[in-house]
Amino acid sequence: MDNNDTAIEPTPQQGSAFKRWLISVFIDLYKVSMFVVRFFKEVFFPPYEVKEVMKQCYEVGVRSLTIVSVTAFIIGVIFTKQSRPSLSEFGATSWLPRLVSIAIMRALAPLITAIIVAGKVGSSIGAELGSMRVTEQIDAMEVSGTKPFKYLVCTRILATTITVPILATYAGFIALIGGYVNVAQNEGTTYTAFMEQVFEPLGFIDFTSSLAKSIVFGFTIGVVGCYQGYFSTKGTEGVGKAANMAVVTAMFIVFIEEVIIVQIFGWWR
Repeated sequence: MDNNDTAIEPTPQQGSAFKRWLISVFIDLYKVSMFVVRFFKEVFFPPYEVKEVMKQCYEVGVRSLTIVSVTAFIIGVIFTKQSRPSLSEFGATSWLPRLVSIAIMRALAPLITAIIVAGKVGSSIGAELGSMRVTEQIDAMEVSGTKPFKYLVCTRILATTITVPILATYAGFIALIGGYVNVAQNEGTTYTAFMEQVFEPLGFIDFTSSLAKSIVFGFTIGVVGCYQGYFSTKGTEGVGKAANMAVVTAMFIVFIEEVIIVQIFGWWR
């Protein structure tokens, strides 16, 4: 065996490092699984923190409304503007409303909304619960007889699961309005004609898949944000890490779920 062959062989240290990393991954998956199982165990039994759920829905939904509106409108305008040159080469600009509606309602509206909420709300949840953990407020709630998991975790997961589908639907219509503004400016299409063409290619499966994705995305964002914050450690450094990991992990999982759900609903189309 020559020197080049021996140089690329993994060292024992590299092998042990990979094993430790693999073990840590499986441990994290187990902890997350138990975290989700605990959520479903506690969410259906009293006491029901209805007021806290409504408060968190306000924090997730209303406080995200402005950025979702602006982003969705801009996406509608830009997507329509960028799609026109390609369609005009084939003389098919009349198909632009159909193309916009399919792209936005099937994919862009739920995905963009989930990304915005993950960045804004997921980090906030991770930082808030992380701060409560490192300052021992969660431990104090447990000692006092309060159920911190139900009050802090279940309410936030429910809020994101309920609110993200509403925001995604709203974002879809705002994006369509942005598309209409661009189409009307260049083609002179009326609002009534535009909306008739928009809803013509859409079927029940399109709205169902969009709703399903939004629910899954909202649940994922809530679980990841709460998990990272609830088990935060190492003081203020851990709070920052929890907020950062909540965003990065939630976005990564959302993209994976997007691919999986598209494949599943593709079987029924």
